[in-house]
Amino acid sequence: MKKKPAVFLDRDGVLCTEKSYITKKEDLEIFPFTKHCIDILHQKGFLAICITNQSAVARGMMTEETLRGMNDYLVEMTGLDALYYCPHHPEGIGIYRKKCTCRKPAAGLLMQAQKDFDIDMGRSYLAGDRASDILCGKNAGLKTVLLESGYGIKRLEYDVTPDFFLQDLKEFTGML
Repeated sequence: MKKKPAVFLDRDGVLCTEKSYITKKEDLEIFPFTKHCIDILHQKGFLAICITNQSAVARGMMTEETLRGMNDYLVEMTGLDALYYCPHHPEGIGIYRKKCTCRKPAAGLLMQAQKDFDIDMGRSYLAGDRASDILCGKNAGLKTVLLESGYGIKRLEYDVTPDFFLQDLKEFTGML
């Protein structure tokens, strides 16, 4: 069976409105165009997979169970093929306090998705709104897209050079 390419999507600022720490489903504001864009990705032969750092769990702001409920809701409302998350942070609490290989810019979540779905990484993309997203994609050999719909270029944590600078997920799916 032929490997499929994927578009890896950050959650906040890409699929949903960036609101800093979102700790309950009611505050998760999915962009009105997100489901349509994911449908377009599917029509163009891509898997649509969300990868997201969610350190609110490590910071004690919400439980992992609450996060899983939010993730299930996002998948149901948008048609994502999968969602992978990192609940860790090096300065977190309890079992979530650690340096891990799943927290972006590390590529652990991408590698797990590649294994689970047999993804063609050479034909895949990562779309995000932060430097850590872009570095994560570059660490996995993906084409990278920095979107302005979240933090964007004005609030990058450090210098990165994505392959594309675009306004939002609509513009990205239109260029594929």
